[in-house]
Amino acid sequence: MTATHQLAAIEHLNTSSHTEALRWLDGVYEHSPWVAELALQQRPFYSLAHLKWVLAQVVSNASKEQQLALLRAHPVLAPKPAPDLTAASHQEQRSAGLWQCTPAQATLLQERNTAYQQHFGWPFIVAVKGPRGKGLGPQAVLDALERRSRATPAHELQECLRQIHRIAELRLNDKCDWQPTLGQEVWDWHEWLAQFSDEGFAERGELSVSYLTPAHLACAKTLQLGMQACGFDEVEMDALGNVVGRYHPAHADAPYVLTGSHYDTVRNGGKYDGRLGIFVPMACVRELARAKRRLSVGIEVVAFAEEEGVRYKATFLASSALTGHFQSTWLDQSDKEGISMRQAMQAAGLDPRRIPAIQRDASKYLGFIEVHIEQGPVLHSINMPLGIVTSINGSRRYIGEITGTASHAGTTPMGQRQDAAAALAEWSVYLEQRATRDGDSVATMGMLNVPNGSVNVVPGRCSFSLDMRAPTDAQRDALAEDVLQALASICQRRGLRFSHEETVRAGAAPSDPRLQQAWEQAVSSLGIPLHHLPSGAGHDAMQLHRVMPQAMLFVRGENQGISHNPLESTTADDMQLAIRAFQSILELLN
Repeated sequence: MTATHQLAAIEHLNTSSHTEALRWLDGVYEHSPWVAELALQQRPFYSLAHLKWVLAQVVSNASKEQQLALLRAHPVLAPKPAPDLTAASHQEQRSAGLWQCTPAQATLLQERNTAYQQHFGWPFIVAVKGPRGKGLGPQAVLDALERRSRATPAHELQECLRQIHRIAELRLNDKCDWQPTLGQEVWDWHEWLAQFSDEGFAERGELSVSYLTPAHLACAKTLQLGMQACGFDEVEMDALGNVVGRYHPAHADAPYVLTGSHYDTVRNGGKYDGRLGIFVPMACVRELARAKRRLSVGIEVVAFAEEEGVRYKATFLASSALTGHFQSTWLDQSDKEGISMRQAMQAAGLDPRRIPAIQRDASKYLGFIEVHIEQGPVLHSINMPLGIVTSINGSRRYIGEITGTASHAGTTPMGQRQDAAAALAEWSVYLEQRATRDGDSVATMGMLNVPNGSVNVVPGRCSFSLDMRAPTDAQRDALAEDVLQALASICQRRGLRFSHEETVRAGAAPSDPRLQQAWEQAVSSLGIPLHHLPSGAGHDAMQLHRVMPQAMLFVRGENQGISHNPLESTTADDMQLAIRAFQSILELLN
C-alpha cells in the first residue's frame, strides 16, 4: 500500500482507452456511470487527490435532478444485508459493523430511516467507514441520522453529496491499493490526546482542556513523550507550559523553521483545533528521524499551552511570550475559583519569573508556518482538501446602546414611535449588506438585548455587540466607518440617541509572500488546485506575525466545517495531504 501503487493506478487510468478507464472507475459513484464519463473528459489526472477533486466537481456542476438521482441510487442503510447491494456497499456496511446492531438499534435504524426518507425524499447517506476509514459502528450511524434529520433540505443535500464523495474516496483508495497510513496515525494521535479532559466535562464524554488543569498537564506530558518518541533532539516544557521540540539542522549555525499550534481547547470543543498543527510537523520530524536525515534548516515545534482564553481572560498567552509581548499583569488575573494565574503556574511547578527567557530571537528563524483545521465551511463546500491562507483577519469590536422612548404598544402610532429595536433591526440589515459587498469581510451582531422589555411596550432601549473583521486593516476600517455612520444616520432619522465603545482592535496579519508561495508550491506538488482564503479566526500565527514572517495552511473540516464543537472533524486522507504538504514545504525551505 505505497505511493507507487497510487501513481501506477493513476498512470493506468490516464493511458487507458476511454472504455477501459470507464470500466476501472465503475462503481466508485453508486449506479451513476455519468460521473466517471464526464470526469474522464478532463484527463490527465495529476494524482489520486486530483482525480477525487475532479469527480467531486462533476457532481457539484451537475443539475439538481442529476444530484438527486445520485442520492436516490444509494441503498438504505439496514441492520441486515439487502439482496440488491453492490459488492462495494456490501463490504462497507459489513466492515462498519452495521449488521451487528442490537434488536433495539435495528428497530430504531429502520424507524429513523423511514422518517428521514419521507422528510427529504432520498435515503440517508453516510460514509459508514467514517473519517478514519475503520468504520463508524451502529450507534455513531444512529446518532448521525438523528442529528441530520433536523437539517434543512438544502443543507442536508450538500451533506449527503459530501458523504458520497467520501465513499468514493475510500473506494478509490481500495482500487489503488493505497491507504493514508500517516494520516491514520495522526488521526489516532488526536484520539489518544483527547482522553484527557477537565473535571466536569470528562464525565459527560466532552473535551475541555483549559490552562494548567490536571488534564492540561497530562496533555503536556503526553506531547513531551510523543516528541521524544518521534526523534526530536531536544524536548522541554518551558516556563509557561509550552511543549517545545527541536530537530537540529545539518549545521549548528543554520536557521530554524518555527511551527506549531495550541493544545488547549474551548469548553466541550473539538479534537483538531490547534492540535492538528502540532501533530502534522511531529509526524514529519519522525519520518526524517527514521530516515536519519538532516535538513539544512532546523525544525522547532511549539505546542502552545494557551490560546483560547478559557480559564483566564487573556488569550494567546503562550505565543505572546515567544514574541516578547506577554504582559506581567496577566499573572494577577483570577479564574472563577479565585486562583490567580501566578498561583496556578507555581502549583504546576512553573516559574513565572522565567517567562521573559521564552522570547525568541527572530533573526534565528526563517519564519513561522502553521497548519490548522479551517474552522469554517469554505473548503468543505468546494470539495477542496487544503487551502492557502492569505491573511488572518483584523478585527474591531464594539459594545453599545440605542436609546429611544418606551411607550405603550397599543396607543403609540407607528409614525410617532422612537423604537430602539426597530432601528437596530434596520441597522443589522445594513450591516449584513455592507459586509457582503466586500466579498471577504464579515460582520456579526452577536448580542442583542432589550433591557426590561415587555410584550406590550415599544422598546425604548436596545444594547448590542458588534464584531467586524477583514483581511486588511484598511478594509476593516472602511467597513467600520460605514457601519458606524449608518448607525448615526438611522438614529438621526428616527429621533434616537446612541452610544458605542470600542473594546477590541486587532491588526490583520497578511501572509508573508515568500512563505505563502512556498505553501502554494507544496500544495501544487500534490496535484490539486489551489484555493486561497482569509482566516476569520485568530491563530497563534497572528502573534508570531509581530516579529517574523508567517503563513498558514488550512485543512478541510467535515460536518460543514464546524469547529469549537464536538462535531469538529477531518479525514485521515486530508491529514495525509497536510503531512505531505508540510514535508514539501520543508524541502522548499531547505
